[in-house]
This record gives sequence, C-alpha cells and structure tokens, in this order.
Amino acid sequence: MDLEIALALSYTVSPRHTDEYYAQKTKELAEMKPDVIYLKDQGGLLTVDRIRTLIPIILENANGIPVELHSHCTTGLADLVYMEALKLGVRTLHTAIPPLADGSSQPSVLNTLKNAKYLDYDSNLDIERIQHASDRLMSMAIQDNMPIGAPLPYDYSQYVYQIPGGVISNLKHQLKDLGLENRLEEVLEETVRVRENLGYPVMITPYSQFVVSQSAINVATGERYKVIIDEIIQFAQGIFSEDSGYTWMDQNLKDKILSLPRAKQLSRVSDENIPLHKIKEQFGGPDLSDEEFLLRYIMKGNQEIEAMRKAGPRKKYFSGTSPLLQVLDHLNKQPEISHVQIQSKTGSLVLANV
Repeated sequence: MDLEIALALSYTVSPRHTDEYYAQKTKELAEMKPDVIYLKDQGGLLTVDRIRTLIPIILENANGIPVELHSHCTTGLADLVYMEALKLGVRTLHTAIPPLADGSSQPSVLNTLKNAKYLDYDSNLDIERIQHASDRLMSMAIQDNMPIGAPLPYDYSQYVYQIPGGVISNLKHQLKDLGLENRLEEVLEETVRVRENLGYPVMITPYSQFVVSQSAINVATGERYKVIIDEIIQFAQGIFSEDSGYTWMDQNLKDKILSLPRAKQLSRVSDENIPLHKIKEQFGGPDLSDEEFLLRYIMKGNQEIEAMRKAGPRKKYFSGTSPLLQVLDHLNKQPEISHVQIQSKTGSLVLANV
C-alpha cells in the first residue's frame, strides 16, 4: 500500500505568528522530507491579502516539496482565498462534497472546480462520480433531517475569538446544560484573555478546547483561574512543546499554576514510564489491534465506541438514483407478496420469496 506523508502547518493570527515564524516552521517541516506540506487554516482566518504574503514565504522555504491549502468557510472568504492560492502556485486545494461543504466545512469541490475553470485551470477529477456522490449524500441528509451546508456571511468575530466551529457548538451545548447559555458572550470574551495569558496557542485541537473550557470555568466561578483544569496545568509545564506558546505565558499565571499541589501530582505522573501493555489494559486488553487501541486512546475511553457498536447495523438509504431498490425494499416488507416480476424492454426478472 502506498502511503503519502503530509505535514500540516497551522495558520493563526497572533503577535508571535509572524512571517518569520512561518518561514522557520516551513524549513523545519521540509527537513523531515514529507511528500506534502499543507497550510491548515482550521479557523478560516486567511484573507486574500494574507495569502498573497504567506504562500510565497512557504513555497520559498518548502525546498521543492508540494504545498497544498486547507481552509474552512467560517468567515465566508475561503472560496476567494482558494482562487488566489491557485494564482500563487498552489495546485492542490482541500475541498468537500455537498452537502458536507460550505458552512464551517471546506469549500465545495464543485464550486471550486467551476471557479478554477474560469481561471483556465483544469483537474483530473471525475465530476460525474462526484456529482453522483453529492446527490446521494444530499438524499441521506434530507431523509435524516440533517443540516445542509450553505455559504456563510462574512464574520469578523472569528478573528477576535478564533474558536473553531465544532468547539463553539459544543460550548453552547455545555453552557445550556449548566444553565449558563445567556453568558456565552462573556465566555467568548474571556477566551481572548485566556489565549493571551497562555502565550497565543493556535486555536486547534487540543488547545482550543483547553482555552474554551478554562474560559467557561473562569466565568462560571466568577474568579479568573480560581479553578484550573489539568490540561492547563500540563500546558504550563510544557508537555505540549515550546510551539504551544507556553514560553510566552504570563509569568505570574505560570508561577501560580506551577505552585499548585495538583501541578506536583501531574508532574510525577508525567515522569512515569508506563509500558504500552499497561495502557492497553485501560482500553480493552492486550488483544486490541493497533488501530482499535489508537481509536480508543484518541476517544479517551470506550464509551462512545461501545455506544456506536450497540447502535446496530448501518442504516440503509435510498434515493431517486436507485428507485428499483426502494421498490424492492418496500415490497420485501409485505409478507403477503410472494412473487415479483420486473419487466423491461430487454427482458424480465421474477423474484420469489421462498
């Protein structure tokens, strides 16, 4: 099996994420000799002006390694940014298939191809198959009453809070459970201060969750950092590497965190060299495959995985592109029908329920 190694360079906006920063990080990634380096704009923060200055820097320092672009439509600018990236020399753009495109997702592959065509760029993609997949997914979404991705208006608040769409949706749900949904704006404003206090970590998993969780606790308790989550303590200890931003942390806050009794406990745990088989025991035992173990480890336990498996076999979906399957499925549920004859111009087929 052929594997392609793609290393991501996450984009964000802060005083420490300068042109020099991205030039140095691109060099560091290039030294690892990956097949691809891609600029990951998880918050959809790139603008046309910024891509014009940033892509040339990355291309210059990529040492000939192909550079790709991955952005989200959160601020409503990703489609424009993608076309500008093409003009600057990027030849691979990360897209999504409707109805999973737009919204807080990636730009639509169909719309991106249409726009690129007007700039005289072509692709080797099978548009007919992609359109068929899109129609199928759209039918599934409608049957399950799921949201359909749609373009979003320009949202400048994203540049203030820089919270990914998935994180903010979870935050709203958690605040509602706590009866604090009316304090969402306070939490959002607190995330700006917490991120600055922590040295401007990139707002991407896991840092975005750390920042948002600590901000919500600060607002809920009415006193900043009265209660500090373990992940923020570990952040201050530097276990997430220098690039997390912890060396830029507010020194008074760092001193406060590192002096906590809990910091000493976590430090002892992090110093332990726990054998792999011991960790596997926590998630199901030594017979777990590597893939299953990694899945459970990433999910922080077995609860969600077991719930998924208890849900039973996958649901069957039918669409206008498969009317015969719909008819047969319906007839199969009628016990009084024992024979079905299907007639076409070229022949007939008799199905018997025996």
